[in-house]
This record gives sequence, structure tokens and C-alpha cells, in this order.
Amino acid sequence: MAAAQGHISGQSDGADGTDGAEGGAVPSAFRSAVDALRAARLRPELEVEPTRPPKRLAPHAYALEAAVVDGEDDLADGRLVLLHDPAGHEAWQGAFRLVTLVRAELEPEMAADPLLPEVCWSWLTGALEARGLFYGEAGGTVTMAGSHYFGALETRRPATQIEIRASWTPREGLGGAPDAAAHLVAWGDLLCQIAGLPPSGPLDAAVVTLPQRRGPQGP
Repeated sequence: MAAAQGHISGQSDGADGTDGAEGGAVPSAFRSAVDALRAARLRPELEVEPTRPPKRLAPHAYALEAAVVDGEDDLADGRLVLLHDPAGHEAWQGAFRLVTLVRAELEPEMAADPLLPEVCWSWLTGALEARGLFYGEAGGTVTMAGSHYFGALETRRPATQIEIRASWTPREGLGGAPDAAAHLVAWGDLLCQIAGLPPSGPLDAAVVTLPQRRGPQGP
């Protein structure tokens, strides 16, 4: 990932996502939310950059992808999408929705914990609550997938990947825009937590993290 660490790259490469649907006008609330995302300051271990948003999920969308980087290793990666429907959405119970995918490879001792899916989900909700954020209609899945290697790859140890897919409705503030920057910072906290990084400060001191990776995860 080519973005600078700790903040969002200014280059969108066509992934801006602030153009209105079919060339229509961009609502000021959505533009304010996107501007807040671009201005957010994140932990230096995070590399974040805009990416092309999905189509047809909402009239307006903006997407970011991120990785937690330690030297040459990506310890975790994810994608965060901000959706906006000015008319509101019954399932969202609001006009904005945040959708995420977060992935990381686990150490074998963590993968064996039967309560890990519940713990990972609590990391998401805990990250939002630790930042004092109000949200609704949260839902998602936590999936664990294991890989065993054979033949020419048999020297590689078994690997387990954890994947969190989730969405939630952020509370809208003045002007109808949510505090998008704070939600992004909380999402960054989740990424660093699932990557096994230690807490960055007193705000995160009570959370439990995965063990730090012992080395490269590739072949």
C-alpha cells in the first residue's frame, strides 16, 4: 500500500466517491463526512488510502482501505465504506451507514480459543464505545478459516485467518453529518487491536489484544 502512514493519501486515483449518483449534486452532509475522513489522524502503524467505492449500495459512497504495517509485514488489513442515502434507509434507521471488512492471521494458540469470535465482535463495539460514539443497527459476522499445507508447501505451518464483516449506523450530528473522523479512528483502533499491537494510550489500556506476530506471514 502506497499511502503515507498515519493519515490518508491525497491521491484518489478515481476513487473519490464524492460525485453524485448519475452526475447529481453531492449532499453537503455527505461531503462534510468525506472531508472529515480525509482529515482524520490515525496511528502511525496504519497505512490508509482511498479506493474505488462499491456501486448500487447507496446513492453516494466513499471507501478506504488500510493495512497495519510492521516493517515489511502487513499484520492486518481492511476496508471501510461510508454509504449515504439522503432519503434515509429503513434497514439502516438513518441516512448514513458504515460497512467494514477486517482480516488478520492468527497465532495457533489464539485460533484454538472457542470464544474468539465473540471476543472479536466485542472489539468492534468496544472500539466505538471507547471513542464515545453512538451508533445503531450494528450487525455482522466473525469468520475463522484454517489452512493446512501439503507437498511443496508442507514446511509452512498451519494458518488461521480471522475475518470481521460488519456494518452500523452512525448517529448524525449538526448539519446531518456523522462524526466520520471519530468512527474512522475507532475503526483504526480495531485494526491495530486485531493485528496484535499494544494499546496506543490510556484510552485503550483495558482492551485485550492478540499476541504480536512473530515474523512474516508469507511463504
